[in-house]
Amino acid sequence: MQKDILIKLLPSEAASDNAIKNSIARSLGKKEKDITGFYLLKQSIDARSRQQVWINITVKAFVDEPFHQRDIQKVIFKELSASSKKVIIVGAGPAGLFAALRLLEQGIRPIILERGKDVRARRRDLAILNKEGIINPESNYCFGEGGAGTYSDGKLYTRSNKRGDINRILNLFVQFGAEENIIYESHPHIGTNKLPAIITAMREQIIACGGIFLFDKKVVGLITDNDELKGVQTADGDNILSEAVILATGHSARDIFRMLHQQKVLIEAKPFALGVRIEHPQALIDSIQYHCPIAQPGNALPRSAFLPPASYSLAEQVNNKGVFSFCMCPGGIIAPASTSAGELVVNGWSPSKRNNPFANSGMVVEVQL
Repeated sequence: MQKDILIKLLPSEAASDNAIKNSIARSLGKKEKDITGFYLLKQSIDARSRQQVWINITVKAFVDEPFHQRDIQKVIFKELSASSKKVIIVGAGPAGLFAALRLLEQGIRPIILERGKDVRARRRDLAILNKEGIINPESNYCFGEGGAGTYSDGKLYTRSNKRGDINRILNLFVQFGAEENIIYESHPHIGTNKLPAIITAMREQIIACGGIFLFDKKVVGLITDNDELKGVQTADGDNILSEAVILATGHSARDIFRMLHQQKVLIEAKPFALGVRIEHPQALIDSIQYHCPIAQPGNALPRSAFLPPASYSLAEQVNNKGVFSFCMCPGGIIAPASTSAGELVVNGWSPSKRNNPFANSGMVVEVQL
């Protein structure tokens, strides 16, 4: 028998397979030896009580039958033929990469044009930016392979439930090297230190199937004929043709919006928000969220060793405008995310262990036009 069970455990119990197994047996009125195995389906932290933090987990339990590990649904990507249709993708961020993978599944050859560099070469430009404050306008925290999330911590979390099959995306991340825990954690996180290898694995898969990556290829115009899109023009003078073009350029490529306006392409305005990034001692956030004393410098954290650095989410209406926290980074670092000289833009990121002494979060307000 297989059964999905919701159980509530202490943090120390949730970290112990034996304790979980014992709780499953008690929930089912079975002996522990009858539970042949389990794996987690969901996991979240409940810190609402001031007396005790709890971990809520949903498990798939195997009772009196052989245990089978979680089945990660792997996508099989086939090599394309020479006659396959071609689609240009402008931008090698998450939207561009996952669009390319989807095209491969449909037997269409993606041609990915990225104005920045690959993840390895991009790292050198970030080092110069961090140490010397010199910005490469085409290779920085926003532009380059993997997009802004690669080096400034794109979160695997959305407030929307209308964005397609989110589990499919998480499974693809695991297929390309992410830890399996992102499948069941309520706020999944990979970590900026691990993302470059995953992005590289995606690129290698796309190329192995016949896709094409062109770095240092900045798109400056669309090629049209009788209002029909035929391809794109690049800054180095190339005209690249295809059956269709996907713009996956993100919010920071302002030149793309100007180009579209100049070529009389209708652009639909969408709401946006503007704000600042706030940095706090992580020990303060732990104390507020977990109801524990604030750790003193040089001493061990008073939060349970079985709890991760705490996060938070704030939302409020002020004068009919939404004010809310955004991209909260426990144990994180603030990074310079400007894309050209004269700008002051910052973002935040966390390593996989989230073990830095400070947390940071964007605090933004809706801008209504």
